[in-house]
Amino acid sequence: MDQIEQDIKNVINKLRPYLQRDGGDIEYVRFEEGVVYVRVLGACQGCAYIDDDIKEGVEMILMEEVPGVTEVVAV
Repeated sequence: MDQIEQDIKNVINKLRPYLQRDGGDIEYVRFEEGVVYVRVLGACQGCAYIDDDIKEGVEMILMEEVPGVTEVVAV
């Protein structure tokens, strides 16, 4: 695993407790050409706000903390 993937995983692990408080979770799937692919779990799967949470929360933080990240997509 290269450094950028490790950095992405570290950031996601910092965010997970906030999602877990509401019964959800997120896991890293892969990183390709600037895009981080994640899987949402638990209560996040059916949540009407998950797209906003991904774009306005997870994506924003990852883009700020990990150079090279341009987008986050839930799969």
